[in-house]
Amino acid sequence: MDNFFDYLSSQSNIKTITEYFEYISIDIYDWVLVFALLFLLIELLDDAVSKRFTGDRFLETLSSIFTQIPFYFGEVVVFATAVYGYFTLYDYIPWKMPVNAMSFFLVLLMADFTYYVEHFCLHKIRLFWAAHSVHHSSNVMNTATAFRFSLFDPLISAIFHIPLLLLGFHPMFIFAAEIIIQAYQFWIHNEMIGKLGPLEWLFNTPSHHRVHHGSDKEYIDTNYGGILIIWDRLFGTFAKEEKLPTYGLTTPMTSKNPITVQFYEWMRMYRDLRNANSLGEFAGYIFRAPGWKPKESILKE
Repeated sequence: MDNFFDYLSSQSNIKTITEYFEYISIDIYDWVLVFALLFLLIELLDDAVSKRFTGDRFLETLSSIFTQIPFYFGEVVVFATAVYGYFTLYDYIPWKMPVNAMSFFLVLLMADFTYYVEHFCLHKIRLFWAAHSVHHSSNVMNTATAFRFSLFDPLISAIFHIPLLLLGFHPMFIFAAEIIIQAYQFWIHNEMIGKLGPLEWLFNTPSHHRVHHGSDKEYIDTNYGGILIIWDRLFGTFAKEEKLPTYGLTTPMTSKNPITVQFYEWMRMYRDLRNANSLGEFAGYIFRAPGWKPKESILKE
């Protein structure tokens, strides 16, 4: 790390550019938190006016908010480790991408595609789904849902973005891009904003993301995009909102206890692993898609 900071000190242009993107990305995220709180208050007021406000919806919202406590713990630990690890590895990479604004926008585009791939894997590999299911477990769709995270999410994200580092992109650009992509998504978790015309073709919008959170058969495993929806259109995972989705898991998780929310799918996976009759079944319960069962189990049913 000392070598890295010495390197930055000797390259004033790199230091200025990376500090600038670090500043704007963190500043953006701070403002997002402010606007998210204001937007949530508007949503709660709208629920009250439309007579949708219930104790259950309010408790669900609080449950989403309280998942931030273990998430931030995981974020602090993983981010500190990732910063050290990314910068250390970056020093050993013989090729370096230019450190300028154009490189950052290229990183942002590639990070958005990386998010699509990561998000796809989160839904298709049960080990990852056990973590990501926290975000999908709410039967309410509002701004609080945008911050309903697993404490393991930061670790998964850090792993999936390593290829960008290996391409020679500056670590600070990668971190800044991740923050911006996450910050963008706060406003797409709501029912108040309808369809947005031509923007729907290029960007991920509330309409597209409501579909992603739907547990309806026609909506499951669709619309994985972060900022852009073009990845879903290109790879055949796009679905249009035809009706208001039913939110939550296909096997509903009704608890409002933040601890249960965090570990609900982990416990379900643990029970399946205990009942595995072979190494193949054991591996299947971990690495195959959620809901996978051995053929023998399917025949018995």
